[in-house]
Amino acid sequence: MRALALAAVSIVATPCLAQTAGAGEGGGDIVVTGRGLAGSPGDGALATVTIDRDRLLENAGGRLEGALSDIAGLQQFRRADSRSANPTSQGITVRGLGGNAASRALLILDGVPQADPFGGWVAFPAYALGRLGQVRVTRGGGSGYAGPGALAGTVDLSSATPDQLTPFAGSLFYGSRSSVAADASAALVRDDGFATLSAAYARGDGFVPIVPEDRGPVDRAAPYEQASAAVRTVVRVAPATELQANVAGFTDTRERGTAFTANRSRGADASLRLVGRGAWGWSALAYLQTRDFASSFAAVDAARTVATQTLDQYGTPATGVGARLELRPPVGSGIDLRLGGDVRHVDGRTQELFAYVAGRPTRRRVAGGTSATAGLFADGAVEIGRLTLTAAARIDRWTIRDGFLTERALAGGPASTDARYPDRSGQEWTGRTGVAWRVLPGVTLRAAGYRGWRLPTLNELYRPFRVGNDVTAANPGLAPERLVGAEAGVILTPSRGASLAATWFDDRLDDAIANVTLSTTPTSAARVRRNLDAIRSRGLEVDAAYAPGPVGMRLSWSHVDARVRASGAAAALDGLTPAQTPRDQVSATLDWHRSGYAASATLRHVARQFDDDQNSRSLAPATTLDATAAVPLRRGLALEARAENLFDARVEAGIASGSIVERATPRTVWLGMRVGL
Repeated sequence: MRALALAAVSIVATPCLAQTAGAGEGGGDIVVTGRGLAGSPGDGALATVTIDRDRLLENAGGRLEGALSDIAGLQQFRRADSRSANPTSQGITVRGLGGNAASRALLILDGVPQADPFGGWVAFPAYALGRLGQVRVTRGGGSGYAGPGALAGTVDLSSATPDQLTPFAGSLFYGSRSSVAADASAALVRDDGFATLSAAYARGDGFVPIVPEDRGPVDRAAPYEQASAAVRTVVRVAPATELQANVAGFTDTRERGTAFTANRSRGADASLRLVGRGAWGWSALAYLQTRDFASSFAAVDAARTVATQTLDQYGTPATGVGARLELRPPVGSGIDLRLGGDVRHVDGRTQELFAYVAGRPTRRRVAGGTSATAGLFADGAVEIGRLTLTAAARIDRWTIRDGFLTERALAGGPASTDARYPDRSGQEWTGRTGVAWRVLPGVTLRAAGYRGWRLPTLNELYRPFRVGNDVTAANPGLAPERLVGAEAGVILTPSRGASLAATWFDDRLDDAIANVTLSTTPTSAARVRRNLDAIRSRGLEVDAAYAPGPVGMRLSWSHVDARVRASGAAAALDGLTPAQTPRDQVSATLDWHRSGYAASATLRHVARQFDDDQNSRSLAPATTLDATAAVPLRRGLALEARAENLFDARVEAGIASGSIVERATPRTVWLGMRVGL
């Protein structure tokens, strides 16, 4: 925390330097953008989708995970959002490569990894949409320069740029179940750079997560309260160099709908990035990430009349630190090359009270460790007429160290468990090749092949957990996951504002980490984390957009056939579908904008999926409709109405204790004001 405070002081104290100009990438005056180096022409050979700032702000729920739902196939482990889900279930993945709650897609913000250092899940309340400029999603693994962990894809968040900012912007909404959502931002923009300050707050009394027919006296609404703030400064420090400094923090408190199920997450991030845009492009990044998570767990009797505390995870401190250096030498017209390296070190531990007797804990457990990666990468692209070729590779050295698990009685005495796990290390490589061929104006054929990998999280290695009466054991011997895949597609752009992209893919995830069932009863289950032989996922993705004048239409469809390949102790899972993996996902949006008036409707459908590895608990398909409308009252001021799940569809998010169904957000209506000056 001391380092975080020093970084904050440096940001506030950074002076605005005198205006200068110089030649940069492509010549001309340097424009301070606050972003990293320009994208590569080789990106055209990849399956990428961009959500722009206007669409982010138009999202009915006002949440990042809701905005990401526009991209079919990009999903969290469970269907519930960050108002009611357990935070540890909010990992993200792509292309049906689910089966566990750790993220299999790499999430970065301004180049900084965002997943929790201990558990790999995502703290969505940390990201107020007003501070973001765009979201760029690349489906498929093998990203070399973004860093390790891009197993199934990359989600690249970028902060707002000066052309997207106003001196002041804010909104205040009141919604169903006494919900409040507010955000505000201020920006000072000069030729030499800019500074922004943003904050967001949300609270609500919540809904009862358990569906009516399964409820008992123990069930109640699940309230939430969340806040975040961020300070960002970008200044020109040399004719072709800008310094980007960021400090952000968040707090998130939720309850899961019974006594003894409160969650609390807190975190803070700081980063410094220097970007040079001269003939030699370069970027140097350093960052610090701190997190702490607490959660209480309860067992509920079959009649749902009594909730009994079973575990108090009173602290899960974790830290991630890292650095990255990238160079882009001038190697000739039509050629792009980036070279560099990065390092990341994470450490964390879970601290828990358990074995409750007469409402009091009798035992304490502490488990954790450290892991690190250090890698070198090269990424290149060349344009030859209508042909674009791209190739990327990286090599990483990984270590897992200091793993331990200690359990002892609170009354004193020697530890009943005092395990120290062997240190491990190894090397993994990442690779990707791709080609894009502009056959005709408006018609591009493309293909790519890739290999990626992911290191097990400290949570997967060392921490057992429970959901209701279901218990899952950790596994300190887990091996890294490795993915090999290929894709091919076509991109059609028949006219301005119209596009259609279709992609076929075939991925194999070897040593996939899953929660494997050992035994079940009518009211409980015992599982352990294990490496499966593989998950094989094949499918088709279609993304289309059409904007004829003030009317816009967007469609995203993902069709996936994912199957487990398993043997040995997990042989019973062979041929089954990974947990929480729907075959089809669809998102379709129709919007209209004219003279400050706006309206949109978004229809989303998710097919049936299984809640467990044995495919014994089926979650019904769900179709929801979101809607928004805005009416200008005067310049810079608008009245807005928003509705989530307008027809109150039942969206099943999980099944606990054998048959108790939990739902995601019911109909939620918002009314508020938005100002931009």
